[in-house]
Amino acid sequence: MRNFTVLLTFTFFLSLLQAQSLKDFQNQNQFAGGLGLTWVNGEPYYLFNLSPDIAFGKFGIGLDINLRINKNGNIRKEDFYSTSDYFSLIKYLRYGHKRDKYYVRIGALERATLGQGNVVYYYNNRASYDNRKIGLELDIDFGKFGFESVYGDLSGKGLLGLRAYTRPLQFTNLKSVPILNKLELGATFATDLNDYSGVSNATIDTANRKLKIIKDEGKISIVGLDVSLPIVRTKVINFELYSNFAQILRFGSGASVGSGISFKGFGLLNVDLKLERWFNGDQFIPRYFNQFYEVQRLIVDSTKGFISSKANSLVNFKSPGNSYYGHLIINVLNFVQILGSYSRFDNVPESGVIRLETDLFPKGASYVLRAYYDKINIKDEKDLFRLDDRSMLTAEVGYKPLTYLLVSFLYQWTFEPERDKFDNIIGYKTQKRIEPRVTFIFPFAP
Repeated sequence: MRNFTVLLTFTFFLSLLQAQSLKDFQNQNQFAGGLGLTWVNGEPYYLFNLSPDIAFGKFGIGLDINLRINKNGNIRKEDFYSTSDYFSLIKYLRYGHKRDKYYVRIGALERATLGQGNVVYYYNNRASYDNRKIGLELDIDFGKFGFESVYGDLSGKGLLGLRAYTRPLQFTNLKSVPILNKLELGATFATDLNDYSGVSNATIDTANRKLKIIKDEGKISIVGLDVSLPIVRTKVINFELYSNFAQILRFGSGASVGSGISFKGFGLLNVDLKLERWFNGDQFIPRYFNQFYEVQRLIVDSTKGFISSKANSLVNFKSPGNSYYGHLIINVLNFVQILGSYSRFDNVPESGVIRLETDLFPKGASYVLRAYYDKINIKDEKDLFRLDDRSMLTAEVGYKPLTYLLVSFLYQWTFEPERDKFDNIIGYKTQKRIEPRVTFIFPFAP
């Protein structure tokens, strides 16, 4: 700890000597790196971080290299447990952005969505930091038709999703008719190729942590149909109506109707609002492949044994009726952005699902605030922000005493894998990370 304090002091005074030579190019190409400490479930590590973010044209690359060293001088083994952990140092490689004509992303998939999201919605292949996967998104829009696709784990068996869509009137003489010519029809197929995707009952030998499968429902696959129609499209206001139907093969089905409106207030205020009504049958869980899916697939505790699984929840799901969903994004002056979404079954208090995001780092400002929070099965307002195995949180608060020096505090509530004696991942348990950091941010021209 003494050596680490000396090193921090040295880097701080080194930054003082260079403070006047750099300019703030926030949200542009930058090379960031720094030092800090990490406590993982109470165990301390020294931290060395490099996280460059580079964009040139439509291409972009981001790295996330973290070396955590314990008091004995050893690198934390869970950060480099397998070959895929080395590839996960690449946070992303991309071409374009979602909704562009061509879009490709390799690496972390934190918000993968197909269509309106009735089947695959905000899927996250890195819900567990200690099991970061390399995924793929590939979308192409040919104008009259196109497709969206996602694969969750290029190094193994994971979520596979494909949505094909067409704008049928573009093939007819009605292609010049306003509004109707934008009518879009889509079909989705998604399945989880993981060996545990259909496990609905199992036992675990707590002595050697070996999992014994009692009942397997087979691969969980979902097909969906959707239709959307933009009613108004201008530079200021967009308004559309849409509807979805989804069938979980061998299980139940559900449908939804919704509307979305966006307002662009000339750089002063942008608002994006969606409201949906869901109609759910037995053995149907809307947005089955969501941000928690990777850790909900199989929930195991090595001390308590098998707890549950997503397939088990599906088999035993009795529809309590319909549900609603709301989504709101507010952007003020292009530097304050807040996202919130919430869904709940009408008559089930313990069914709330919330997602909150904010990323506040204005150009030239001396402060940073980032937060990403998800929680499912919310019981009441007291339960809303209680961290447990139904929660995920990443929050960073920081201050820039100098143009290119950021002193911040990072808190993460995430998940770590449970392994059997053969090192196979058989489930997840909660994990708490605390990281005070000093980061140097060097902007550059591409």
